[in-house]
Amino acid sequence: MKVNVHAVNFTVDGKLVDFIQERMDKLEKYYDKVVSSDVFLKVEKTSDKENKIVEIKVHVPGDDFMVKKQCKTFEEATEQSAEALERLLVKRKEKVRTHI
Repeated sequence: MKVNVHAVNFTVDGKLVDFIQERMDKLEKYYDKVVSSDVFLKVEKTSDKENKIVEIKVHVPGDDFMVKKQCKTFEEATEQSAEALERLLVKRKEKVRTHI
């Protein structure tokens, strides 16, 4: 799957990009028609410890799924977002299967 990582107002570490790519590739086993995904990484300027925001937009034929999570680390936020997307993609697959 093609994953575009966009870091807003900072440069992203290569290890983080690899982690995101690896995690997003796992989504394909839940729904194989995923075209691509955009991952936006943002750091909110707050006194909160949970100031890392990950937004993931997944493109599938006929639809786009968007998930946004805020955590202490980008890895944790990516993991939570991916889990939410897994549930969405499984639901989508079931829905498509019932129409065939």
